[in-house]
Amino acid sequence: MSGRLLHRGREAYRSPFLGTPISARGASGLVLRGQVWTGGAATPYDGAVVIDSAGQVERIGPIGELTIPDRLPIIGSPTHWIGPGIIDTHVHLEFTALATQVSGGVIAMRDLGAPLAKVKRWQGAARRTGAQLITAGAILTAPGGYPGQSWGADGSAYEVTSAAHAVDAVGVMHLAGASLIKVALEPGDGWPTLSPSVAGAIVEAAHGHGLSVIAHALTVEMVQRALSARVDELAHTPTEELPSRTITHLADADIRVSSTLQTFFSGGIGRPALHNAAAMVEAGVPLVYGTDLGNSGTVSGVDPRELDRLAQAGLGRWGALRAATDRAAQSAGMDRSLGFIREGQVARCVVLSDDPIKEPGAWRAPTAVVVRGRVIRP
Repeated sequence: MSGRLLHRGREAYRSPFLGTPISARGASGLVLRGQVWTGGAATPYDGAVVIDSAGQVERIGPIGELTIPDRLPIIGSPTHWIGPGIIDTHVHLEFTALATQVSGGVIAMRDLGAPLAKVKRWQGAARRTGAQLITAGAILTAPGGYPGQSWGADGSAYEVTSAAHAVDAVGVMHLAGASLIKVALEPGDGWPTLSPSVAGAIVEAAHGHGLSVIAHALTVEMVQRALSARVDELAHTPTEELPSRTITHLADADIRVSSTLQTFFSGGIGRPALHNAAAMVEAGVPLVYGTDLGNSGTVSGVDPRELDRLAQAGLGRWGALRAATDRAAQSAGMDRSLGFIREGQVARCVVLSDDPIKEPGAWRAPTAVVVRGRVIRP
């Protein structure tokens, strides 16, 4: 086969197919050029990723060892960085656009509370963009409970009246296309909350359908109620300081926690949340990247501030990046192959102008995002 070797001094080439399928105009593939991080515990190296016209990773390797087919367009340069796309484990697409998420480097996300009428439409949009979207449907809550009396009054909340009704409520979400169930345990300023028996019945019904349950629980009492109900994850880092025994219980139960730290800092309650996050990291509780996109202080695309908060919690910048890639891929509903660039897999890659470990702000303006055979230029 005819081909060529890329060398360290080669100039960047801007593909004419950005924003279109890789196969457009007869292209047989493309090359991503830069410092390649394939995910997980891998060490970045000066290399390239060859992607075929169907969007699969054909070859990966260091510069000087990798033969590149002739005439393939090249995106990047020796100073660019290439890595897996980011996974946001907590978003609300009702308040943003899925396309801006993807163009900002987020290739998979979980919507944790939305009107059922929008779930199928968003799932169709996700298929068109190539992103993975996991949806919880409406949030199950007590009659008159959060968020039905606030931002969720448009149908993002679904009231569960009893333990017997829990079975029907979970069934409604499941039939609507939900891949996990979210429950609200938020007392707020006197809001009713799901009783322990009803919360437990929801979890039992969800598990009967093979669905995990994620709980909105910010206080000590509500986190303990969530644990007693045997939920699988927490939708936020709690904002009331948790006793060490509760953190130990979270670790023993392997409860995964979506971080959402930056939105708490924007709301003035970030310090106790960060304290809890640091204690959870020290105890071995899995803390993963989640922004609560749509809430105050959040932005579409990858938010380097959330990555910095995870680093501050004790993960460091490398740990924060993994919390947003391969470790986030272990969250309920997600495709566990996400978070890596591997030969033979569908490409879900991001090309950045700089190394995000040295400069996290590089996430704010990706050079390109490659998702399922399409190249997106923000």
